[in-house]
Amino acid sequence: MTEDIRAIIKEHGRLAVDVKTLKDDADLYAAGLTSHASVNLMLALESKFDVEFPERMLKRKSFESVAAIHAAIAELLK
Repeated sequence: MTEDIRAIIKEHGRLAVDVKTLKDDADLYAAGLTSHASVNLMLALESKFDVEFPERMLKRKSFESVAAIHAAIAELLK
């Protein structure tokens, strides 16, 4: 799942650095993720994993790192 998440971040995150160089807990916002790009990222994640992020997860913390995104999707797939 992590590699799929990284591929989606690479395509939709518009980061200033290559996502492959970031650790799983690196701050994606510090790496250049904007609020607009995070919406595009969220939509791509929902499509790929066939989930829908509930309102309680629509906050910066849910998308701040590869690890945070992984945890959110894992919770939604339960």
